Amino acid sequence: MTLSGGAVTGCASKPPFAISLAEWSLHKALFAGDVEHLDFASIARKEFGIDAVEYVNSFFKEKAEDESYLKEMKSRVDGEGVESLLIMCDGEGALGDPDSATRKTAVENHHKWVRAAKFLGCHSIRVNAQSEGSYEEQMKLAADGLRTLTEFGDEHGINVIVENHGGLSSNGEWLAGVMEKVDHPRCGTLPDFGNFRIREGDWYDRYKGIAELMPYAKAVSAKSNDFDSDGNEIHTDYFKMIKIVLDAGYSGYIGIEYEGQKLSEMEGISATKALLERVRDDAG
Repeated sequence: MTLSGGAVTGCASKPPFAISLAEWSLHKALFAGDVEHLDFASIARKEFGIDAVEYVNSFFKEKAEDESYLKEMKSRVDGEGVESLLIMCDGEGALGDPDSATRKTAVENHHKWVRAAKFLGCHSIRVNAQSEGSYEEQMKLAADGLRTLTEFGDEHGINVIVENHGGLSSNGEWLAGVMEKVDHPRCGTLPDFGNFRIREGDWYDRYKGIAELMPYAKAVSAKSNDFDSDGNEIHTDYFKMIKIVLDAGYSGYIGIEYEGQKLSEMEGISATKALLERVRDDAG
């Protein structure tokens, strides 16, 4: 089954995908206090001409249940004509924890982010499938926690999507197996072009992994780090990768997530956007 969220629909002349901006692209400036979370949508629109954003809960961690703060976020986003797509959620516990009580707590810790996503008009929250044990045990435990959280998300019209984000979640075959076990239309993936490091020195093939995760994708993350003199990302062949994405039938947003060191965050975002636009023009 192909599950793609935030799809661009309409006439055939529309581009094959749209471009969004992940807040993590500005994490250095945000952690340093040089950029305010509430200004993120304005930066996306005014600095980069991007009309859709992906939040990271780390930058408003204590505000998930602060209605006045969420109203201000929504007001600013709406004022810029920007769409809120999803909230990337970290630090709320392991959804595949071997201890059932701890796993239950982790699920419940995510409830506030489901409600915040609903309030902001997002389609999803992005979570992690962290667990412990054997390959099979982790698959079973992660699926259990995800299924429980997804059922809560379904009550609020919010999807629960999993990123390849280290450990077994960076094994595309394993995470696809988790999706099959969860077996819920609101549970999907957020394939990230670069996050295929399972452990130190052990990398999963990124092209194979993306192909395995795309049938469940409701969002896609274009991870970028370094660029050559022609503007191509040196770790990922964007032309090859986006062909895999589009061949899977995906037509939603692809989010810029710059993590490099050589370019500034603003320069890295611009470079990634330019590359995505070049690939999109070629694909169109």
